[in-house]
Amino acid sequence: MKPILRDWLKELESQGTLKKIHKTVSPIHELAAVGKKLEPDCGALFEHVEGSDMPVLTGIVTSREAIARSMGLTYPQLMEKFTEALSNLTPCRIVDGAGLAVKERIMIGDQVNLGMLPACVHHEKDGGRYLTAALCITKDPETGIRNVAIHRHEIRDRNHLGALLLPRHTNQLFNMAEAAGRPLEIALAIGVHPSLLLASQATTQLGVDEFEIGGTLLGEPVELTRCETVDIEVPVESEIILEGRILPHVREAEGPFGEYPRTYGPEAPRHVIEITAVTCRSQPYYHTIIPATMEHLLLGAVSREATMMQLIRQATPNIKNVHITPASGCRYHVVLQIAQKYEGEAKNAMFAAFASSTEIKHVVAVDTDIDIYDPQDVEWAIANRVQASRDVFVISGAMGNKLDPSSNHGTSDKMGIDATIPVDADRARYEKIRISGFDHVDLRDYLD
Repeated sequence: MKPILRDWLKELESQGTLKKIHKTVSPIHELAAVGKKLEPDCGALFEHVEGSDMPVLTGIVTSREAIARSMGLTYPQLMEKFTEALSNLTPCRIVDGAGLAVKERIMIGDQVNLGMLPACVHHEKDGGRYLTAALCITKDPETGIRNVAIHRHEIRDRNHLGALLLPRHTNQLFNMAEAAGRPLEIALAIGVHPSLLLASQATTQLGVDEFEIGGTLLGEPVELTRCETVDIEVPVESEIILEGRILPHVREAEGPFGEYPRTYGPEAPRHVIEITAVTCRSQPYYHTIIPATMEHLLLGAVSREATMMQLIRQATPNIKNVHITPASGCRYHVVLQIAQKYEGEAKNAMFAAFASSTEIKHVVAVDTDIDIYDPQDVEWAIANRVQASRDVFVISGAMGNKLDPSSNHGTSDKMGIDATIPVDADRARYEKIRISGFDHVDLRDYLD
């Protein structure tokens, strides 16, 4: 299937899960407030936003099932497909830009004015208007292989953005360019299909083109076209493209910004992007992701869960499921479901989970009779199956996440909790009580 955002919007509207907001709203707090009120039940299309003629989308995927459905899959199928995609890439197809909708308007140089975008101030202490749903596309200066990610970008003036580049692939590529005294070319794609947003979040080694992961998820190559002012290729079905350069040896204040942990990332000197061109549809949709909503959290969680599952399977084939919890910003807390056959198997699985991402702080392993998506069921397992001296371990001074306010500038402790039943235990002692026939009772048969 082709990754066309507008087709997905039609489906959401037909299902009643995309609400059209006819009232004119301010991009300063009001839009974010309304969008957050609607989630996780549905997203919103704001038809009239002060200061811009572009309608604004938010909440285009608000559940794991919705993400999967956007690609014609169930959620279990998506997890398997994503795992496959990590090692079975589909090369992209480059097409001529002539006649493409994303090239209907082309603004270069002095014509560029980022004020045309209805970028939002989401939280009360945010430092400015932010782009939050733009795919950031760069290339390795040595190999030319694309890298795709999502970062936050603060509008500074008509043609400059501030950017937070955490120590991941985009930052690595920029460091290579800066060491050579060159800017790093970049393109930002706004208004893309959920499959490409999801693919951008894959946890891979440097040198993997995330668009090729997207191609495998979709079952056909992602079509890209060349930019006007930089040597970057972008999705042909994008609504808006910003082209530019991350400037070497330039840092300016960026932030604060309300992030996924539901805390503010502080103001600090950060990278600056100079925008050299904007191309877009004649009447484009602008997409904003409201931080810490389910749309924000799950796009990161699904890709991380699939990657983690692949790595853990190498440590133990008896892993059944992985859940990165929303309360932890879909970053810090993981619950593993495992059919443990050998003592110590659950702990090996937890070590593999920690190795899959520096962001993971706490991992809980449970048996297959525990619903890993139910926090009360997980807590029940901890309450009834854990002895701290036997089942809890702590790793001190590991690499963590700088956005974690409890970390020491990114250095963090890790904790594993083995809430599985010991292999040699009398399992009857740990059995959950059940009422026979409970699942088949329909209260409508008993109440007036």
